[in-house]
Amino acid sequence: MLLVWLYGVMVVGAVSRSAFQISTEFGHAPLPYSLSALAGVVYGFITYSLVRGGERARRAALVCCAAELLGVLVVGTWTVLEPSAFPDATVWSDYGMGYLFIPVLLPLTAVYWLRKGTRRS
Repeated sequence: MLLVWLYGVMVVGAVSRSAFQISTEFGHAPLPYSLSALAGVVYGFITYSLVRGGERARRAALVCCAAELLGVLVVGTWTVLEPSAFPDATVWSDYGMGYLFIPVLLPLTAVYWLRKGTRRS
């Protein structure tokens, strides 16, 4: 239940932030704003999968959490090594530092929890 709640909060944060930024200043930093929107969509799908339940939804959530983690690591590393490519932050910039590192900790926790449930079955 905690994972569902946290992912729900991240959906609201990422989608509202990117929607505002895309609608008001997209030309300033299109890549970061688009990546934030993508993060919001990923968070939404994971939230839906966790709420839906069932084996198929669990597997879909697991794949999306792994993809999310990969995205956080790639974008986080990219923003550290080439900060000029990101004139404004994304949800995943600096490994989610602007979101208290929740974007990197959440998929790690979710993958652990989802895999633990598989072993128990």
